[in-house]
Amino acid sequence: MTDCGCDQARRDLEEYLRHEVCKTEQADIAEHLAHCADCTDEALVARTLTEVIARACRESAPEELRDQVLASLRAVQATH
Repeated sequence: MTDCGCDQARRDLEEYLRHEVCKTEQADIAEHLAHCADCTDEALVARTLTEVIARACRESAPEELRDQVLASLRAVQATH
């Protein structure tokens, strides 16, 4: 393992967080993050943002709102 440096760590950060890099790159970025506070902070922000977006995507609108939207769409379609 070797420290890949800030440029590579930041360039591949999203893929690293999604476990989409090869094992060697994964280990190199992990080693870099263990020794670089700036990149570790950036990784924390990216990880937090990814988790918040994932959580928001799992939420669904209330059934009543869905029915209102569909009724509105049907009303617009009926007039065109």
